[in-house]
Amino acid sequence: MMKVSVIIPIYKVERFIERCVVSLMEQTLNEVEYIFVDDASPDGSVNILREVVGRYSSRKDCVKIITHRENKGLPAARNTGLAEATGEYIFHCDSDDYVELDMLESLYNKAKECDADVVWCDFFLSFETNERYMKQPSYSTPTDALKAMLSGAMKYNVWNKLVKRSLYVDNNISFPAGYGMGEDMTMMMLFANARKVAYVPRAFYHYVKLNTGAFSQTYSDRHLVELKHNVQRIVDYMQVKFGEGLEQELAFFKLDVKFPFLITDDS
Repeated sequence: MMKVSVIIPIYKVERFIERCVVSLMEQTLNEVEYIFVDDASPDGSVNILREVVGRYSSRKDCVKIITHRENKGLPAARNTGLAEATGEYIFHCDSDDYVELDMLESLYNKAKECDADVVWCDFFLSFETNERYMKQPSYSTPTDALKAMLSGAMKYNVWNKLVKRSLYVDNNISFPAGYGMGEDMTMMMLFANARKVAYVPRAFYHYVKLNTGAFSQTYSDRHLVELKHNVQRIVDYMQVKFGEGLEQELAFFKLDVKFPFLITDDS
């Protein structure tokens, strides 16, 4: 059985994908499967992917490349990867980012040591010539971590968290296909069902802030519709699971999502 399945959606990342794939192929953890999901990328990203993977003969049997005939969006690509995954744990990596070579081994060892369903770590915001270290808080229970994510004290990004695959399967949790903006809020649904969590106080993930074509770097009216959908999805889920127990945190959550719109000069 594979220890970790890494899911990597691909769309218009030919400038960045080589560095991403190299950092994944050279992981110190051996029992890893890599699931690349080509979301009908119109550029040369997949050709570069195949060339880089070809350099690592020891990994070739652990690599799957799945192709969408048409572009379905980031959440659907993640779901395609989840459906193929066989690993004990799931890790999501975006193909314009890259990771430290001992990331998977460090997070997996921490998960096993603590019998944790979810492990998270610090990360870097990576720019052209410098990086910013992004420290994350530590919490001893899933509920405390969930409250922190809702309140804005902790990031709910998918890409600095290792999650037990059974948490997705047993609780029927997937990403909101067709609603890309805010899709990583799904991570909070996983925390809501976790038994134990753990934190590694080290940055392994490089979140690259150079891709001006990245989904999160653009705005449209459709994005606002998607964001509202995903916020309501989380609110409804938490109210069913916790009743009124997270009422204050959910109010903070909605305000936190609105905040960038409130401070813009575009009325």
